[in-house]
Amino acid sequence: MAKTRITISLENDQAERIKQHAERAGMDVSAYVLHAATLQMAESDAIEAQFAQVDALIAQAERAADGLSPDSAPEPTAALTEQERREVEAALGLVQGLDQTQGRRPGHAA
Repeated sequence: MAKTRITISLENDQAERIKQHAERAGMDVSAYVLHAATLQMAESDAIEAQFAQVDALIAQAERAADGLSPDSAPEPTAALTEQERREVEAALGLVQGLDQTQGRRPGHAA
């Protein structure tokens, strides 16, 4: 199988660090960079696979939202019960990162 050469440009200190790491790993620079790039690609592929279903749901929601206008929003049919209101507030608090007991974001002054 024919090999392809890829040329990269980097700062001298970066090149030196890569050489040092390659030596410590017992590899030449080409093998070390290839190994590092392969690991990064595998990690990216795994992350994309993990979130593929979420990405598809977001795309579906965006397509559905494209056909909506502000005038097409349904009118509320009934007021929320007290329990529903508390559940909505709790969910919004989670989304906003609010401390459930203090009503503020953890680590932030009130």
